[in-house]
Amino acid sequence: MEAEAAKEQTAELSRHTAEVISAAELTAKLAEGRPLRIKLGMDPTAPDLHLGHSITLKKLRDFQQRGHTVIFLVGDFTAMIGDPTGRSETRKPLSPEQIRENAATYQRQVALILDPAKTEVRFNSEWMSQVDTRKLIEIAAKLSVARMLERDDFEKRLASQEPLFLHEILYPLIQGYDSVALQADVEMGGTDQKFNMLVGRELQRAYGQAAQVVMTMPLLEGLDGVRKMSKSYGNYVGLTDSPEEMFGKLMSISDRLMLRYFELLTNTDEATMAAVKSGAIHPMEAKKRLAGAIVAEYHGANAAGRAREFFETRFQRHEVPADIPVFRIADEMWVCELMKQLRFASSTSEARRLLNQGAVRVDGETIADVNFRFVPGAHKILEVGRRRVARIER
Repeated sequence: MEAEAAKEQTAELSRHTAEVISAAELTAKLAEGRPLRIKLGMDPTAPDLHLGHSITLKKLRDFQQRGHTVIFLVGDFTAMIGDPTGRSETRKPLSPEQIRENAATYQRQVALILDPAKTEVRFNSEWMSQVDTRKLIEIAAKLSVARMLERDDFEKRLASQEPLFLHEILYPLIQGYDSVALQADVEMGGTDQKFNMLVGRELQRAYGQAAQVVMTMPLLEGLDGVRKMSKSYGNYVGLTDSPEEMFGKLMSISDRLMLRYFELLTNTDEATMAAVKSGAIHPMEAKKRLAGAIVAEYHGANAAGRAREFFETRFQRHEVPADIPVFRIADEMWVCELMKQLRFASSTSEARRLLNQGAVRVDGETIADVNFRFVPGAHKILEVGRRRVARIER
């Protein structure tokens, strides 16, 4: 590729990133005219990917569409350690069974954005399970303790006299070694992963490889508008949420956050963005357009239209939609069991918690009694939270 073309491609690929270390190195790699190896690593710590992840996945798609090789690395080995990034305490490691289950869902979900035929899926247990003590000492000898303790999370924990364990210090080292094993040209991740990715650059140099370019992506605030989007914070919109759930969650965000979601999650044209920012499009209508665009991306335009109609019927006109799911039971049923069968609650304990929170309504009346029994005929509509509703018939 000619130098000028490489510069143009660098500029295009760097759009909407937080930082590129460095643009000159990326241009030089692109100028070589070969497919670059673009790495994204994710530990399967939860079963759902969310809109925050989609920002990075779409940037990977940009590389993919230009003929580069995308490597989606499932951190099944590192998940057993637990990423200390952004943690003020030690993260609880997952069991091998949890990791396998979550990893399987990750592969299905990334296919919503990436082209599976052009995506290389790897697991870092492929090489890390072969690393013996001698090899681990060799890798560890490439970086000083002082360098590892420069990490902001570690500095804060030491300053506050919170425990910092040796296995947590090993985490950035192992993530960095993944880049050596994969011979990555570019590593991509959120801004909170910058330290780990820079460790990868250092280890690659130590092993005689060209250092990878580090490309950080902005972190998306969750629905609360404060913390980053995360399943553990309960402020996320999952890529596999139902159209109605996804639409309803997005309608709950603030007007300020709506602008950021438009910019980071959609390809809205400049004229529409200007109209949203100026108030020429009413904030409620603008938010509906945002929610509709995102739902359409993952579920299709028809599903987005139905989700909008559901929202307007249920939450603006306060009507029960005629087309809500119908669930049939032969006899009366304990409300906690009914919630589980409807998948409105994942367990009895969650169902009890929802009842205690006042989130369960039967025919519009809040139910707090954990022993309540739903009688078909006498009772008709079960609602849990703002977006889960079903008609119950015999």
